Amino acid sequence: MQRGYRYVRTEPAGRNFDPEFKPELSPREMLELGVFAGKYLTDCRKEFPAAWFAHAKLASGRRDPKLNFFKIDASKPLSYWRKKGWIHPDDPRGWFQWYCRYWMGRRMEDDARQIKRWKAIRRHIAQIEKACDKGDLFCRPRQRQAVLHWAYDSRRI
Repeated sequence: MQRGYRYVRTEPAGRNFDPEFKPELSPREMLELGVFAGKYLTDCRKEFPAAWFAHAKLASGRRDPKLNFFKIDASKPLSYWRKKGWIHPDDPRGWFQWYCRYWMGRRMEDDARQIKRWKAIRRHIAQIEKACDKGDLFCRPRQRQAVLHWAYDSRRI
């Protein structure tokens, strides 16, 4: 957890999500599949269940896109997200940090904005469905990795 930041969990872990928010993957599943080039939550593991990291694909040094499920870099740097104004001060690592804390039971005023952002990623799923044969994981791998970063499981498309 970032220094000096505390929050209250008001819901049980993995339950009582907003009815509009239906992620297909848990944070643990995402980490096991390979997201964010292995460089996410490596400095704040104590905040989350150890089981999330038992089989997580994490980089020991610099980020490594080969650790991603689709073996491709599909991320913008955090500086890009900051410039866009998409980073909430309580979650300085971005959407996935928000999602992990939401999964753990934290609820806050930023939830509606983050859920709206999550829903907006559906347009990428529609593009994959339109352009690719079902089950063709080699079709649009960058876009598939990107939706994986948002808890959508493009392996099902």
